[in-house]
This record gives sequence, structure tokens and C-alpha cells, in this order.
Amino acid sequence: MQIHTLILLILVGLAAGTLSGLVGVGGGIIIVPSLVLLLGYTQKQAQGTTLAILLLPIGIFAVFEYYKQGQIKVNAAIVVSIAFLVGSYFGSKVALNLEESVLKRIFGVFLLALAVKYLFFTK
Repeated sequence: MQIHTLILLILVGLAAGTLSGLVGVGGGIIIVPSLVLLLGYTQKQAQGTTLAILLLPIGIFAVFEYYKQGQIKVNAAIVVSIAFLVGSYFGSKVALNLEESVLKRIFGVFLLALAVKYLFFTK
């Protein structure tokens, strides 16, 4: 791995980790676009790499801080985690059978819809 690639990956990880701890986002919103736009990964490679990151306990320290402050609804986290497990399995099956261009458009529409919602429809 080249040094500039390593530095970019460290910066992406720091940005995603900081934003994850700050506002609860990271993987899809920061890491996937960064890997595609800055490092030339395919959409599928970026998504797969991000999912591999999620396998490790990357958010354990942030979770611990939120838990100490009583800001985690444990039952909801368990239910969503189980549903996420099932959904990610079937979602990956679909994604891996789509063309790169279609997958990028779906991802872009999702981010755009999210941005519009937060910019114009949040109180």
C-alpha cells in the first residue's frame, strides 16, 4: 500500500469515526463516497469494504460513552441489529447482481433524499 493511500484511508477513518460519534453517521455517508471518489474503488468494493469495517467493534468507545450517559435504547438497538443482519444479507445479494451504474444511482438518490429531508423538512 502506498503512503498517500494509507494517509487517505486514515483521514477517511478519522472523519467517519468523528462524524459517527458526533451525529451517528459514518459508513454509508462518509466512507463509501470517499473510497469511490478519492481512492477509485468501485461502488461494490466500497460497500463491501465498509461492511467489513462494521464487522469489527469500531464504535465500542462511542457506544460506551452514550451508554454511560443513558442515551442508548438497548432493546431498540438489539431489534435493529437483528433486522440489519437479515436486511444486509438480502441487500448484498441484490447489490452484487446490479450494474455499477445502477448501484451508484441508487446510492446517490438515497443521499439526495436524505439531504433534502434534513435541509427542508426537519424542525
